[in-house]
Amino acid sequence: MNKTLVHLRKQLHQNPELSGNEYNTAKCIVEFVKQYNPTEIISGIGGTGVAVVYEFDKDGATIVIRCELDALPIIEENTFAHKSDNYGVSHKCGHDGHMAIVAGLAEWLSLAEFNKGKVVLLFQPAEETGKGAAKVLEDERFLNLDSDYVFALHNLPGEKMHSVIVKSGFFTATVQSFRIQLTGKKSHASEPENGLNPAMAVAELIQVLSIFANPNANNENFALLTPICIDLGEKNYGISPENAELHYTIRTWSGEVMTALENQIKQAVSEISNTHKLKAEIAWFEYFPASDNNSECVAMIEKVANLNQVALVEHPKSLKFGEDFGWFSSKYKSAIFGLGAGEDQPALHHSDYDFPDELIDTGLLMFKGLIADILGK
Repeated sequence: MNKTLVHLRKQLHQNPELSGNEYNTAKCIVEFVKQYNPTEIISGIGGTGVAVVYEFDKDGATIVIRCELDALPIIEENTFAHKSDNYGVSHKCGHDGHMAIVAGLAEWLSLAEFNKGKVVLLFQPAEETGKGAAKVLEDERFLNLDSDYVFALHNLPGEKMHSVIVKSGFFTATVQSFRIQLTGKKSHASEPENGLNPAMAVAELIQVLSIFANPNANNENFALLTPICIDLGEKNYGISPENAELHYTIRTWSGEVMTALENQIKQAVSEISNTHKLKAEIAWFEYFPASDNNSECVAMIEKVANLNQVALVEHPKSLKFGEDFGWFSSKYKSAIFGLGAGEDQPALHHSDYDFPDELIDTGLLMFKGLIADILGK
């Protein structure tokens, strides 16, 4: 196990930052990689992102290896020495481990003797909100790198430790979140007939939206609607409320099914709010397009895993979580693969989760193999 990278991982874990505010995390990465003499370091890419460039020759392919800078607004329950020092914020998705793996490529690339091509180590901001990759792709400095391939990994608790999980086509779901705001009229609780209380409309919406669900993950029309937060009125028993909010996150495999689902939701909100004489507004946010893995890139991942005798798992269906890597897959030849984090490991986003340090070497092995396969030909 690489002690330097384990130390970096724990340092990152101890100092987490939320999406879009990863300033110190980015500085930490820059300080670490600059000792390995990259051709160029581009800071502030897509906001707080960092692109570390190793150019061997202007001819040949450009390979981007992408990881994420941000942590989550979750209070950490762990008590180990490297627990989060930023109360209420913690690395519960393993981005600290992903960064350690990608930063670990810097030393190897500084010594590599490829005679063509370019490698970009991309430390992307704001993955958890679905905004980071899109902003990177709006940054001319990233676009000018003329990327040919983009690869990433995500650790997967519940899968065998060190296994590599692959799937052609959709690897992760299309995800969208939304908020419905209903506005009626306040009245005295003893005279609700003099106001417009949105409570019954909320009850109807919850029932109607549940009808749109198709929870069968094996079906191409899979649709999952998860209520996240409902806010109605206040703890004042003399008032019949006028405002209500419903927050949902919805998931499908394809963008086409997502669009159809959004239209169903819009129609339901319009009809129910009109019936109850309420004003209704819908806000859509935190959009994650599906990560659509390129078959050529998946074949490369499989080849590297087999050459290095890493256990390979062909995943039968897409993963239901969102990953903004999908923005890259819509533009470049790309693939994201899973790295098994252990069958008994706490799940992603759980308050007691911690990235397994032994995965760092496996991640390095896979990315080195992909780079060597493309640039060494």
